[in-house]
Amino acid sequence: MKDSATAALPPVVDRDAYQAEVDALRIREKAHTHEGDAIAAARRRLPMVEVDAGLTLTGPNGPLTLLDAFEGRKQLIAYYFMWHPGHPAAEQCQGCTWCNGNVGELSYLHSRDITYAVFCQGPYAESVRYRDFMGWPMPWYSAVDSLDELLVGRKINMMHIGCYVRDDDRVFETWWTTIRGVEAMDNSYSLMDLTVYGRQEAHEDSPAGWPQQWEVGGLTADGRPISQWSRLEAGRSDELT
Repeated sequence: MKDSATAALPPVVDRDAYQAEVDALRIREKAHTHEGDAIAAARRRLPMVEVDAGLTLTGPNGPLTLLDAFEGRKQLIAYYFMWHPGHPAAEQCQGCTWCNGNVGELSYLHSRDITYAVFCQGPYAESVRYRDFMGWPMPWYSAVDSLDELLVGRKINMMHIGCYVRDDDRVFETWWTTIRGVEAMDNSYSLMDLTVYGRQEAHEDSPAGWPQQWEVGGLTADGRPISQWSRLEAGRSDELT
């Protein structure tokens, strides 16, 4: 890829011409930011729907309720992690691995009275070993017993984000998304999008000759999610059962 990357480069101009192009693009970038602000404002004005606060999850101490998962905070963000029972780490969801690999520091969420937790769509004992294999910090629960109620009308074993708020002991769903909506969790792709070659994926609108050797959603390398290789090098086993 090095040869193709060095062969494909933007035209060279002087500083003034370069800055003029950046300034023109900045107008569109600011409009994009402002539209994102407007969408977030609309999201804050959505109605909400009540969810049974007593729905069962499974955690490190056995059964708990949806309300318990708030950990006493006002709001909850739940990531619904896809799961392939009986499979090793290498065969678990690359997209869910990518999303949750971007969740490291939870204190900023906690400062706004928000809990972040994974609601895995697989058994607890097996799936929590994956969290430990990856070394992630977030609370981890199995939501298998309550998926039909939590994801009502949605496809089970698909990546989802759900947002909830509680009013004393009542719980309400305020927003959810799936597929590319989960890119809200990402920073790696956002940073790639700032570079001249972007994500280097075949679906992107790039100039002819730009390197695009990654598949759409190119999150694996040599047969497993990219971020797992450092865990293996650290001596962790990817056998989860």
